[in-house]
Amino acid sequence: MEPTFERLAVATLLGLLVGLQREHAASGLAGMRTFPLITLLGSLSVLLSNHFGGSWIIAAGLLGIIGIIVVGHRFHTSTDTDPGTTTDVAMLVMYAVGALVMVDSMMGVAMAIGGTVAVLLQFKPELHGIARRLGDKDLRAIMQFVLITCIILPVLPDRNFGPEHILTLHGPAAGQPPGPLDVLNPYWTWMMVVLIVGLSLGGYIIYKFFGQNAGILLGGVLGGAVSSTATTVSYSRDTRDDPIRSRTALVVIMIASTVMYVRVLASVAVVSPYFLRSLTAPVLVLMLLTLVPGLALWYRIRRRSASMPEQKNPTQLRSAIVFGLLYAAVLLALAAARHYWNGQGLLAVAFLSGLTEMDAITLSTARMVSENALPQSEAWRMIVVAAMANLVSKAAIAGLLGGWRLLGRITLLFMIPMLGGAALLMCWR
Repeated sequence: MEPTFERLAVATLLGLLVGLQREHAASGLAGMRTFPLITLLGSLSVLLSNHFGGSWIIAAGLLGIIGIIVVGHRFHTSTDTDPGTTTDVAMLVMYAVGALVMVDSMMGVAMAIGGTVAVLLQFKPELHGIARRLGDKDLRAIMQFVLITCIILPVLPDRNFGPEHILTLHGPAAGQPPGPLDVLNPYWTWMMVVLIVGLSLGGYIIYKFFGQNAGILLGGVLGGAVSSTATTVSYSRDTRDDPIRSRTALVVIMIASTVMYVRVLASVAVVSPYFLRSLTAPVLVLMLLTLVPGLALWYRIRRRSASMPEQKNPTQLRSAIVFGLLYAAVLLALAAARHYWNGQGLLAVAFLSGLTEMDAITLSTARMVSENALPQSEAWRMIVVAAMANLVSKAAIAGLLGGWRLLGRITLLFMIPMLGGAALLMCWR
């Protein structure tokens, strides 16, 4: 079959796919016969344009589709039916898809768009259900993420600065080599903010649909996806008010701490895939040593019901700025330790950073590895030390908010991954 006929066949099939969905949905304006004709019209418009040399033919075809839509709406108005605007837009998009099929190297794009149109049309009830279940706070969280990503990020300068330059945003003079502390890049710092806030927002949106009825196991997973530290705080506080729930809190904290390692691997995969190869094995060891005790305890109380505490919006601008400053501070501290103390103190910086949270030290370490400023043999050890410090911090939080009984139990459970981490540092090469 000639390439032209192959492309026309693809255009026809894409039109049939969308037309089948519209026919099933009883759309009165266009259905299983009309949509293939629309995509074929788009393809023929491109063929005629290439042959006669005028892009006006494609525009004339588009105007023809618009005219059909206008006339169709006048007819439906006279019959007191409302076909809506979704089918109208789908007709216009599928005309463009039919035209795109005939463009060299764009076949895959056309197929992806045509399939997406069919999926969006088919899942109308589910999409409307999602919109109805999201409240004002949830939409605010999404829009704040848009603010962080699409408005703030593009205007930040993509160049390195040192501490002496960051306030004026004037880097080293032209021709001057970068200094050892010229590691602060506003654009990439905020990119790390976008990455972490995006991961937390994804967990937060999933929590909105499953949170209150998540149960113990899923509650730990969702809590870890949003913030394992915040989950530790919430469940530890509930334990002080209700000591019977201490075992539930233990399971959730252990599962949330396990998900923390998944966040670490996901962040490194985005920032430095090369580093991921050497980091995966030790992190998986810590993950299993945290997961297995948590699952063993969950098995004993699996029939117990539990509701998940309310999670906070992870896209607050203040929180994003605080994380950005923390990330920059950790990056600067690592650069200073490596330059001025010949690498001594890197583990200390990792430990201190891990006491607060894992994201900053993970991203800063991965960033330095990607820039060949830190060997992988040191980098994975820093991540392990930070993870151990984070467990110490969570145990302290559990003790302060949940009391001595919770502190003793969580300490015993955390000792398993802590000892495993110590063994990794001493024996793993």
